[in-house]
Amino acid sequence: MAQTVIASRPACCARLPADKRLSRLAVSTTEQIIRIAAKGDGVTDSGQHVAGALPGDEVADGAIVTKGPHHIAPPCQHFGACGGCLLQHASEDVLANFARDRVVNAATGQGLEIGELLPEHLSPPKTRRRATLHAMRTQKSALLGFKETGSHRIVDLRECHVIAPELAEMIAPLRAFIAKHGPRKGGIDVQMSLCDQGVDLGLSNFALDGLEAIEGATDFARSHNLARLTVDQGYGPESQWEPEPVTVTLSGVAVPMPSGTFLQATRDAEYQMIADAREWMGDAKLVADLFAGLGTFAFALRKGRKVLSVEADQAAFLASKVGASQSGGTVHPIHRDLFRSPLMPDEIGRFGAVLLDPPRAGAKSQIEQIAASVVPRVVYVSCNPSSWARDAATLSEAGFKLAKLRPVGQFRWSNHVELVSLFER
Repeated sequence: MAQTVIASRPACCARLPADKRLSRLAVSTTEQIIRIAAKGDGVTDSGQHVAGALPGDEVADGAIVTKGPHHIAPPCQHFGACGGCLLQHASEDVLANFARDRVVNAATGQGLEIGELLPEHLSPPKTRRRATLHAMRTQKSALLGFKETGSHRIVDLRECHVIAPELAEMIAPLRAFIAKHGPRKGGIDVQMSLCDQGVDLGLSNFALDGLEAIEGATDFARSHNLARLTVDQGYGPESQWEPEPVTVTLSGVAVPMPSGTFLQATRDAEYQMIADAREWMGDAKLVADLFAGLGTFAFALRKGRKVLSVEADQAAFLASKVGASQSGGTVHPIHRDLFRSPLMPDEIGRFGAVLLDPPRAGAKSQIEQIAASVVPRVVYVSCNPSSWARDAATLSEAGFKLAKLRPVGQFRWSNHVELVSLFER
């Protein structure tokens, strides 16, 4: 509900006639924040956006007048500057509602009816097993961290409540290494992931200039028990340290893990999405996993089924092929670009169910072929509610109904929301 707030008037106004006195008063209207918008701003019923505002806050002229009940103390000293988190000051209820609203609004915006909206899954703090940081060598040291929101400036991290402790422990020693051996000009990208053997670290835009730098990189990897250290000096990532082949275990299968490969951001979210997919596949004995990557879902679905695993990235395909040879022969990877050459309706019609987990752009061409097929069941995992909703509308027009939908917040305190959904004819 809007309220009119009249600011205190200066003493000189008291000597003016009443009609002119009002024109000197600072008048503003207060409104209440009702939801969080897609970019993390609080929004009022009239559409006013206020950065940092949460539902229940009273705002006026783009600023918070009175905080509502959903503010909490942010745990990290970098909150407000670091672009890694937008909503650390929000209560758990607000985070859950934000994830749900992003997904539900995307669905209803395309006219979709949701059969069953399942509880939101939010990953806990300090569970993200992969992250990309940015670094730069300075005159006396180095900067290492996420960038500020809307800026190229690097926030030099002294703590992080998002990434797993094993990754956070690497920040201080890596800063010291970059300060000594990093390139003197230009930015550095740092990819950190957890694998079966420990921390997999990749440095991009990082020239190892001379024998001292090469030996320093090897000593750094050895002394910090890295599973692998890769360095991209402009010709792609090259392994500088890998005492044993790096793997990631997917549903009991140790799959080779190419440098920079995609993993679900948190294990807990991966397990939740796998559990949903297994249940929703029903009694289908022959299923297809499209945009399969290393085989996160393919290996999870293999028991009691045959799984066709389709992936365009050659490194991921070859890795999944190695994993498939160790998993009992029920997963069959093929190398195929589903954007250029989607599975056609007659191919899709052979399966009892199809699962797809495409990139952020969605799967427009492949969805059109699925819609034209006779497959009875589709499980769609998405990291972008907007492109998912567009594809979902195509399925709906072809006679599918959105039977189940679960919002997933893997990237805690960010505005990045994912989902898992089931469509049935």
